[in-house]
Amino acid sequence: MKKIIVQKFGGTSVADTEKIKNVADVVIKEKENGNDVVVVVSAMGHTTDHLVKMAKELCPNPSAREMDMLLSTGEGVSIALLTMAIQAKGYDAISFNAMQIGIITENIHSKARILNIKTDKLRKNLDEGKIIVVAGFQGVTQEGEITTLGRGGSDTSAVALAAALNAERCDIYTDVEGVYTTDPRIVPNASRLDEVTYDEMLELAHAGANVLHPRSVETAKQFAVPLRVRSSFKSENDGTLIKGVERMELYQPVTGVAADLTQVRIAVCDIPDKPGMAAKVFSKLASENISVDMIIQSYAQKVSNTNDIAFTVTKGDMTKTLSILENLDIGAGDVKVDDNIAKVSIVGAGMIDRPGIAATMFKTMGDLGVNIKMISTSEIKISCLVDKDDAHKSLKALHKVFNLESEITADVKGDLPEDN
Repeated sequence: MKKIIVQKFGGTSVADTEKIKNVADVVIKEKENGNDVVVVVSAMGHTTDHLVKMAKELCPNPSAREMDMLLSTGEGVSIALLTMAIQAKGYDAISFNAMQIGIITENIHSKARILNIKTDKLRKNLDEGKIIVVAGFQGVTQEGEITTLGRGGSDTSAVALAAALNAERCDIYTDVEGVYTTDPRIVPNASRLDEVTYDEMLELAHAGANVLHPRSVETAKQFAVPLRVRSSFKSENDGTLIKGVERMELYQPVTGVAADLTQVRIAVCDIPDKPGMAAKVFSKLASENISVDMIIQSYAQKVSNTNDIAFTVTKGDMTKTLSILENLDIGAGDVKVDDNIAKVSIVGAGMIDRPGIAATMFKTMGDLGVNIKMISTSEIKISCLVDKDDAHKSLKALHKVFNLESEITADVKGDLPEDN
């Protein structure tokens, strides 16, 4: 039986017809290696941003259902054009959208999670020797409603397909040659990592690294799907392999540094210091599908018998979060918003049982005169909330102090891609 390789190409990889021809060559090369190939494609270039802009010009607050109907069209263009390019080179190929295959999701618009993937049609066409091109980012409910998986969802589509098909691995093609110790646009001598663990990649993705979407890494870890991040333009390079920690030796305590400039801090002041108050706040946010990242609760004030709770959400969820808090009847005071913030994080599986890592991080930032507003930790990550203007200088200093620099300047082709 042939091995199945799932390949995923982001928006800038298929931004025009010449790039689509390049992608077709990469796909065909994998087919000629003797493997069955399933390709997942995002919308071309900045298609999604353009569609969102048009929608907002017509309706300031469009419904989530109609936005899914609109945004899911972008991938339809990509899969058809790539399939034509492959066919033009003499290879049998066929494209499918999520409804045609049966990529079943929960009944939530704009942030749906995949529940099941029907593989009968996929396996039938693979058995016939065809290259299959699948629309990423989209799904369909049991009732036939079109859904989308959220930005970065094509990564998740690819990994989920690899898991459903028991693929040999999933290759994520992008504008960079792999996963780096930090953003090479900010630190040109960032080092490319040959291997990284699922947990490290998950923390880096949550911390702001833009190479992979966190949900795709979660899915890969859950189903033990090996991931490889590779360059669309240098496909001969192996890139970075993401796999389980049990097969890896850990030499450095810190693997990478990331900065996330997409969050806002929200503080709910003067919450009555009684049991269940925090649960009421975060249960309501969870019921509206809003993910909260960093959380801190102040010490209760004796005179007023109240405390404050501060937390971070993405900018995209800010308006909805504020609306929920305004209508939450818990007897709290003002709600304050700070959007001039960034989250700077260090990540590494080697941090476990290594004393002094946090102290080094805090001293480095202190020596720069950077004020830390919030701190959160896990076994393999330490994150600090700082002013947005301090993010990049903190990232550069931490990258240097933890000896992550390379003697080679990273080859980055412009901005990292817009991707669905």
